[in-house]
Amino acid sequence: DVKRVKDYIYWLYYQYLLITCSYVLEPWEQSMFHTITVTVFAMVVYTAYVFVPIHIRLAFEFFSQIFGGQPESTV
Repeated sequence: DVKRVKDYIYWLYYQYLLITCSYVLEPWEQSMFHTITVTVFAMVVYTAYVFVPIHIRLAFEFFSQIFGGQPESTV
């Protein structure tokens, strides 16, 4: 099972290299490209983690007011 998981991870990495065409880059270019890609992905995940729940709550409050929900008490 460990070998299958290792092969699957290698296959995913190979697919990533093919999709991004980064297999044609030199090693230093690859490391820079991977660093930038991981940084951008981390920023997107962090932003989604912080802001999506807030927007979902606001949308829920908005639609509950439109469809006749009870307003929250301000006391």
